[in-house]
Amino acid sequence: MKLRGNRMEQGRILLLDAAPGALLARELERLLGHGLAVTLNLRRVADHAGTRAAWAGRVDFTDFDAFDEAALITETARDGLGYHAVKSRAGVPLRAAFLAAATDTTLANRLRVIGRAGAGTDHVELAAAARHGVAVTHTPGSNANAVAEFALAQLLALTRDLPAHNETAHHGSWRTPATPAVELSELTLGIVGLGRIGLALAERATALGMNVQGFSRRPPEASLPSARSLTTLLATSDVVSLHLPLTPQTRGTIGRAELALMRPGSILLNTARGGIVDEQALAEALRDPAHPLAAAAVDTFEHEHAAFTSPLFGLPNALLTPHVAGMSRNAMATAALRCADHVAALLAGRSDGIPVVTA
Repeated sequence: MKLRGNRMEQGRILLLDAAPGALLARELERLLGHGLAVTLNLRRVADHAGTRAAWAGRVDFTDFDAFDEAALITETARDGLGYHAVKSRAGVPLRAAFLAAATDTTLANRLRVIGRAGAGTDHVELAAAARHGVAVTHTPGSNANAVAEFALAQLLALTRDLPAHNETAHHGSWRTPATPAVELSELTLGIVGLGRIGLALAERATALGMNVQGFSRRPPEASLPSARSLTTLLATSDVVSLHLPLTPQTRGTIGRAELALMRPGSILLNTARGGIVDEQALAEALRDPAHPLAAAAVDTFEHEHAAFTSPLFGLPNALLTPHVAGMSRNAMATAALRCADHVAALLAGRSDGIPVVTA
């Protein structure tokens, strides 16, 4: 941003996918309070007419599929204006072609900041962002409690076979378990990745009486019994929960060899990123009655949104959800407001204390 006389010129920000429901107003007010000129993409807003009426004159509007790269580039270059910042909640892919177009020198306003209202920046081609001088920020920890609670819900649903009981009861069948269920205190939970989410899950599982161990390539922020290696953790845990960022190093962390190491009757939980697990290998394991893996709960997939597909479709021992683990009211509000603050600070040249991710 630059000064015009004694007034600072507003930074232009494009909200690719705004906070839902009542949180939208809080997000817009926060951005406007920072002096930013906001363009809101209405594609994922439920009430188009009401939103236009409520914010006309304060916010500009557009309507396009942000997951369509061509449409995204067209919007970015519309009227030759461009944007200083873009914000995404759902992880809209921001790749090299978009970054080149958004920083084109013919635009009146070149992209300087990408903000993610949530944890993780694997949707951004970080090397290309660095080449074009675009800072990438996110809100790590904003959804830690929500994701930890969701992973615990997955664990409880599968250990007590709730999906199957629900289905048979809806069909009028009085089904009782062939064998009694185990209690949590009988199980060992192995947590792969001991960041904020992993530690939040460990705290909750410990409070419920589970034996908890973890594995992390970096020293954890709190003391927790640790397995010597991922191999050891897989072989000594009844339930394994993944909480890793998706990077070139973590992609494919869990494949056929790793799944074969798990305990008989074990469960895998993935609320991290789809690419961490080989979905084809996971599907094959779940189809094989002789495989030690008994069930899996998956909230994140290699292909999501309009491209959503998975070899896990139709498997009765796979509990599938559409990347909703972090979507609690508190988590989404925290992420949206914190992201607004981060973007405004970076546009104003204040980077101290702001998480900026590099390639």
